[in-house]
Amino acid sequence: MTLRDLGPHRLSPVRARYLAAARTALELLAAPDVAARWDEASVLEGMAVADLAGHLALSGVLIVEQLLDGPDPGAGETTTAGGYFGSFTTAVDPGSELNAAVRERSHAVANRGRDAVVEAAAATLERLADRLVIEPPGRQVVSRDFALSLDEFLRTRSVELAVHVEDLELSVGLGPGLTAADPVPEAPDDVVADAIDVLVAAAVARHGAAAVLRALTRRERDHVDALHVL
Repeated sequence: MTLRDLGPHRLSPVRARYLAAARTALELLAAPDVAARWDEASVLEGMAVADLAGHLALSGVLIVEQLLDGPDPGAGETTTAGGYFGSFTTAVDPGSELNAAVRERSHAVANRGRDAVVEAAAATLERLADRLVIEPPGRQVVSRDFALSLDEFLRTRSVELAVHVEDLELSVGLGPGLTAADPVPEAPDDVVADAIDVLVAAAVARHGAAAVLRALTRRERDHVDALHVL
């Protein structure tokens, strides 16, 4: 098959951004600083560095392949990335059942050991780099009972990657990017910009456009903390 034959199956901008963000995450997971502080507390309540690393690997990389290995639901209507995050109204509560389940799954991945986590994430990302080129533009996946187009789901993963790369960097004293000695780059600017777009859309889905406008311009009137999405 030639590049011309691929036609619409060429890597979309969303998929390219996702892969760039995932490679940044993998570089961080492999950093000696993460190994050195594996059993220490992270900046996130109730999570060790190991758990946070497990969550970054799972939510940022492993889950993508897992869902692609499942069937395409072929849903008539799909959820946007903003609508997906907007539906998780308990995400802001560390003690919620939602977050407790996240911590449990993350811990299960972390229990494989740091080397195994890095190896699994690296191997999965290598396969995804090939797979995302040939998955059809209309490919759908199902996550948490929501049908999303593959590209919209990858936008949710870019949010996870952008947010948790910074969490993990801060947890192991790397910055993010605050010193010249920091060997791990921050998430690319276009990934961060897309993550912001998704999270603002999630805030609108949850609280309405007027509340988000208020949060952005009149914080003294923001009585619902509209921009606190995750």
